[in-house]
Amino acid sequence: MAERGVDVSALPQEVREQLAELDLELSEGDITQKGYEKKRAKVLAPYLTQTPNLAPPPAYDAQSPGPSSASAPEPGPSNSSSSSSRHRRTRRPHRSGGTRDERYRSDIHTEAVQAALAKHKEEKMALPMPTKRRSAYVQSPIDNCTPPDSSSSSDDEAVSSESAGPQQSPDTWINSSLHGSSTSSSASSTLSHGESRPTQAPQPQSQQVPPPPAPAHPPHSHSQPSALAEAFAQARIDPVGGVGPPDVPSQAQARGSRVDLPANAVVRGMSRGQSRSSMMETADVRRVGRGVPVSSRVSTKIQQLLNTLKRPKRPPLSEFFMDDQEEIVEVPQVDPNAPKPEGRQIIPVKGEPLGVVSNWPPALQAALARWGATQGKSPALTALDITGKPLYTLTYGKLWSRSVKLAYTLLNKLGTKNEQILKPGDRVALVYPNSDPGMFWVAFYGCLLAEVIPVPIEVPLSRKDAGSSQVGFLLGSCGVGLALTSEICLKGLPKTPTGEILQFKGWPRLKWVVTDSKYLTKPSKDWQPHIPTANTDTAYIEYKASKEGTVMGVAVSKIATLTHCQALTQACNYCEGETLVNVLDFKKDMGLWHGVLTSVMNRIHTISVPYAVMKACPLSWVQRVHIHKARVALVKCRDLHWAMMAHRDQRDTSLASLRMLIVADGANPWSVSSCDAFLNVFQAHDLKPEVICPCATSPEAMTVAIRRPGVPGAPLPARAILSMTGLSHGVIRVNTEDKNSALTVQDVGHVMPGALMCIVKPDGPPMLCKTDEIGEIVVNSRAGGNMYYGLHGVTKNTFEVIPVNASGTPIGEIPFVRSGLLGFVGPGSLIFVVGKNEGLLMVSGRRHNADDLVATALAVEPVKTVYRGRIAVFSVTVFYDERIVIVAEQRPDASEEDSFQWMSRVLQAIDSIHQVGLYCLALVPANTLPKTPLGGIHISDTKQLFLEGALHPCNILMCPHTCVTNMPKPRQKQPVGVGPASIMVGNLVAGKRIAQAAGRDLGLIEDQDLVRKLCMWPTMMHQFLTEALQWRAQTDPDHTLYVLLNAKGVAVCTATCVQLHKKAEKIAAALMERSGINIGENVVLLYPPGIDLIAAFYGCLYAGCIPVTVRPPHPQNLSATLPTVRMIIDVSKAACILTTQVLTKILRSKEAATTVNIKTWPIIIDTDDLPRKRPPTIYKPPNAEMIAYLDFSVSTTGMLTGVKISHAAVSALCRSIKLQCELYSSRQITICLDPYCGLGFVLWCLASVYSGHQSILIPPMELESSLTLWLGTLSQYRIRDTFCSYSVMELCTKGLGGQTDMLKARGVNLSCVRSCVVVAEERPRLALTHSFSKLFKDLGLSMRAVSTAFGSRVNLAICLQGTTGPDPSTVYVDMKSLRHDRVRLVERGAPQSLPLVESGTILPGVRVIIVNPETRGPLGDSHLGEIWVNSPHNATGYYTIYGEENLQADHFNTKLSFGDPQTLWARTGYLGFVKRTELTDSSGDRHDALFVVGSLDETLELRGLRYHPIDIETSVSRAHRSIGESAVFTWTNLLVVVAELCGSEQDALDLVPLITNVVLEEHHLIVGVVVIVDPGVIPINSRGEKQRMHLRDSFLADQLDPIYVAYNM
Repeated sequence: MAERGVDVSALPQEVREQLAELDLELSEGDITQKGYEKKRAKVLAPYLTQTPNLAPPPAYDAQSPGPSSASAPEPGPSNSSSSSSRHRRTRRPHRSGGTRDERYRSDIHTEAVQAALAKHKEEKMALPMPTKRRSAYVQSPIDNCTPPDSSSSSDDEAVSSESAGPQQSPDTWINSSLHGSSTSSSASSTLSHGESRPTQAPQPQSQQVPPPPAPAHPPHSHSQPSALAEAFAQARIDPVGGVGPPDVPSQAQARGSRVDLPANAVVRGMSRGQSRSSMMETADVRRVGRGVPVSSRVSTKIQQLLNTLKRPKRPPLSEFFMDDQEEIVEVPQVDPNAPKPEGRQIIPVKGEPLGVVSNWPPALQAALARWGATQGKSPALTALDITGKPLYTLTYGKLWSRSVKLAYTLLNKLGTKNEQILKPGDRVALVYPNSDPGMFWVAFYGCLLAEVIPVPIEVPLSRKDAGSSQVGFLLGSCGVGLALTSEICLKGLPKTPTGEILQFKGWPRLKWVVTDSKYLTKPSKDWQPHIPTANTDTAYIEYKASKEGTVMGVAVSKIATLTHCQALTQACNYCEGETLVNVLDFKKDMGLWHGVLTSVMNRIHTISVPYAVMKACPLSWVQRVHIHKARVALVKCRDLHWAMMAHRDQRDTSLASLRMLIVADGANPWSVSSCDAFLNVFQAHDLKPEVICPCATSPEAMTVAIRRPGVPGAPLPARAILSMTGLSHGVIRVNTEDKNSALTVQDVGHVMPGALMCIVKPDGPPMLCKTDEIGEIVVNSRAGGNMYYGLHGVTKNTFEVIPVNASGTPIGEIPFVRSGLLGFVGPGSLIFVVGKNEGLLMVSGRRHNADDLVATALAVEPVKTVYRGRIAVFSVTVFYDERIVIVAEQRPDASEEDSFQWMSRVLQAIDSIHQVGLYCLALVPANTLPKTPLGGIHISDTKQLFLEGALHPCNILMCPHTCVTNMPKPRQKQPVGVGPASIMVGNLVAGKRIAQAAGRDLGLIEDQDLVRKLCMWPTMMHQFLTEALQWRAQTDPDHTLYVLLNAKGVAVCTATCVQLHKKAEKIAAALMERSGINIGENVVLLYPPGIDLIAAFYGCLYAGCIPVTVRPPHPQNLSATLPTVRMIIDVSKAACILTTQVLTKILRSKEAATTVNIKTWPIIIDTDDLPRKRPPTIYKPPNAEMIAYLDFSVSTTGMLTGVKISHAAVSALCRSIKLQCELYSSRQITICLDPYCGLGFVLWCLASVYSGHQSILIPPMELESSLTLWLGTLSQYRIRDTFCSYSVMELCTKGLGGQTDMLKARGVNLSCVRSCVVVAEERPRLALTHSFSKLFKDLGLSMRAVSTAFGSRVNLAICLQGTTGPDPSTVYVDMKSLRHDRVRLVERGAPQSLPLVESGTILPGVRVIIVNPETRGPLGDSHLGEIWVNSPHNATGYYTIYGEENLQADHFNTKLSFGDPQTLWARTGYLGFVKRTELTDSSGDRHDALFVVGSLDETLELRGLRYHPIDIETSVSRAHRSIGESAVFTWTNLLVVVAELCGSEQDALDLVPLITNVVLEEHHLIVGVVVIVDPGVIPINSRGEKQRMHLRDSFLADQLDPIYVAYNM
């Protein structure tokens, strides 16, 4: 052929090889048109120089096979030699299409996709690209990027020749990924991906991205922004607080130990490198509503996301759900515009009668016996070697004699002499590779002759083969105990170190038998195999994988096998002595039925072309047809496709001998283009159009229909051009409107001889369809499967179906078999198939075919991004509907931007053409999807990995906003028409009591004799703690009040009553001496947890100053922690700082000066070496309402609040705790709490001085270096009562959970502990307290010991589970009702139930009432409202520099709008409810339990409902084992979930779909943004509470350095 001025046939063989290779690449989509022409020109260059006058090159269609692209070329010359096939083999490993290789794009479809995309381009879609840390870009391990060697049996697609070269070094990979990706940092990803790039930002060459110094990145490495990103950063981003670009930190910050901090506008430069423990509590004095720098990159992306979400999307289904306040009810919805079937009811279609031929054998074995005896020299099978040359030919004589020897050996020679291992009817596995058909034939017929049942399976390659446990299920259900294999295959099986064959996962124990001739015994002359006439006994079992991945065995009876062979013989008009070329797998399906069974019945010569040959030389089957003048060829679409691509090598090939080219997957809708293209090319090689015969088959019904060979010259059957929309509604409509959504299908001929077929509805009862309706094909025939072996329940629904008419009456007695094929009967009783049941995706009542979606995805030019044959489509059930997921293998050289571009275009194409939204699109590294034995993608295993979060994608795009259209209506809050008085009266009428509860009476002791007897200090006389300390120093000077322990458990410091009094005096004297410090002024105490802090507190009281305790800054992290200290000092207007020598140096250091202005510190007094002086007088306040101290704390919403605590409140609180916990001088308690605010400070500094008990103090940070310190102390000192925080409990649970035996051995015994109280200002964490109790039960800890306390800013201690009173009760609340601000109690284990535990017994002197926060009216028992508290130890008010008096009155001195308008209450800001229980308290009354639900300030208002972050976070943490801590917040109505990744970074992207799923399922919310971060990034305060607002600000200011940020569409 003279092409482009060069006679290709005259070129050297090697060059022709390269050209064929290029054509194949182009057709596969592995190379662009431009790349193709460039490479082709390069190959032909040496030969073109001799011919200067060249015609311009013709344009080749890059779109893969179709009539237009395939008609131009002409035949090429000569056979390919073995060397050339070897050359091709090394260049292109395993080229194929796998089990899903049926899909090739038709030109029409490609045009449709391009048109749809062009439409979207006009709309300028701008999707925000996910942000990925550089280390997450490099796919690890590196070998995932370099495609592994192909296995000989691989049926999958090849890696392109560019990537299949020598393995590249890690450096090369990383450099190429750095240079090749235009989105090398999250900075550049602000670029809108639907828009054109800004031209004004020039891109300098290769200066911006220096190659990394090391081959692998450290976990926290950061990318350098590209020039494009720089341009964007300058255009839109104003870096916060003067720090550099957020993705490039100036230096890694050291992770120190835990500290608290408020962060307001000043504390913006929060470093990203530090762990949760170094985060301080962060706050803003002026309420949290302060703006976040909206110019940050994250905000730009979120804005982009919001713009995308604002676009009109598909209208929601007509009210899929009604929210009846309690339950969400599914409402069946009908689309009024859906097309409905209009035809009459279908009449069963009958095949022609099965003819009776006189010489048909009575059984298949009889046919083999006949040919073995009479035609012994006649060839039965020719096998090819790897180069495509004949390896051996098995004659009928040899086949018969070897099969007889095997039958004899199986029945007589396997066991010892007198026992027979195999009996007729036993099942035997056949394990033979695809390259050895001869051994398989002998084994199969040997089993038939021995009357044992062969079960052919694939050769297992490793213990972790995809679906291997399901194959084990098949072997188990069939009761297989013996496996036949060849010697070579046995040697290749994976073995244990001892040489035994590995026990494969899920497989029963097997005995392996080698069937090579040398191991078989020749039977004695008188032994003959028993050949009975074919009956209903099982002949063989064929495996079949269901949609869920279960592998079942379809049992085929002897009579069905024979009848099927007869029907195929009649339909295909087989003649004795013909030659058949078989490219299909001979172990099952068409390859077995035609190539092994029917061929023997008709004495046909089969040439078996193994897959390894096809990969090396795609034309080998065509050559075999030509050489052997074969009459029949058995192929799949991919074989047509490849042959067509490589045909230029062949000049003299002729296909004139073919009378039938059977296309095994011709039923697939996308096969039509392959058939047309092949015909176009090979008509020039004498291929007749009428010989192409598509057929439809299934393992259960076997051959359903096949096109008979046509008469030469007769018109070819017509095609059906169907509307895709009609198909999705299950009806047949000829497509007239939009050619973009049309599907062209070809017929698969007529029903098989002797069969009866009808179409029934695929789900529900098998009702007959109408003539224009798509349904499942069911067949009645003697030639079909009988049952799923060993599975009788499943069998009935498939093999014994009796169709019913519209009225539900059965149409007859005879049972039909479900084929699993979906189709319809066309004109002239032709059968059309449009899909398979297992590929059916039912979304919102519409059906979509997985293969159709794959074809659309492939039409989006996957050239640079994904591999063609490696795409899995499946659906997952999320939120009451099926959701479509597409997973594809990404090429190693694809850039991030290319991948994202491809993904967003696939979304648009599928949306336009199929009118269905994708839920998730994931790209995984090359060669990581589970493969079937022939190399295709194992769909059910892929789905399983996706659901388990073990897929490890390298790119993911979730689109829940687009495709979840069945959300309940947002709740409209009704205006409160009913007043609080009416509500209260209504409650009373309904018999509900008002929800209030009170602790016991505080009571005062006035009898002085009793006082002296009890050794207590006179309550009436001493209203102040200073007096109490002085009294104790006089009456009991040597009584030890405090013991401080270090990390080794050694008491490093103790304080008796008199020592503490004297230390306090020294400090008071120092304060009084200083000028400028007056009575009533605030003094900041800056001390580490210890006795110095307590002494300084009493020193201030002695001097008449007001102490303010502040957590000291962390020396390793001053930049983050010092601003907080500065802020509290400024807010409290402190006149002086009392601190230690070490901290004084830190406050004045150069490091401090870089963070705050150290010149403006107030007076600093170092209290370490004060002179022994006594103050002239000890101050006594004029009245008890004077402020005793200020308590500064940061709320979880990030707000810094200081509250004023009066002397009266201090005394009342200490007395209340004393009564509740029965504290007196001889008692010891252990405290492991932070001593800076709230109840922790009260217990640490105040309670011992008041009650006289001894406090053993353990600073919580000591536990970080010695986990056993706290529990060991409890055991050593035999402590009965201890107080801790949630962080301490979590530390012990996580760190010591697995070491209880070690602790037991060391003698730790916790049976002494009577109460262990967790101090917190939040809902009790039931899961944590329960697991703590359970873990340490072995050490003697009582399950009843652990309880919780509850306090708030307005009242530091409201509940505390003391020594008296009933155990805390637990209730289960319906989570949906909480969202509606109601409480509905349910049983344990009810769906959506949330366990809540009582927050401890209400303290003496405290009253609580539950109030509606809007109407301020009291609520009834078990109603959700705000907790209001009245008690003598309420705080007096907020201490702020702004004097917000209205806030003061509202929070501290507020009244009910109805009921009891006199009492003054304080608002806690927490939602909860009171429930009267069946238990009785100490006074004999029924006990009222207070349940805290959560902070009002923290709740998220979404869709008109109120959500508590902790509930969503609990669900998120359960989603995957790699999720540690999680936190949620909202930003512009988008829900943002931040999750800490505990596993490896390759798990990061697995978390995105799991988090989205779980929040949607359990909370009916769509997550807007998922942020995956390192452990320790979520800031947690000293009480163990998450600081969500600070996290939000850090995220929006780009300061988190996330591993991955996914913006859900």
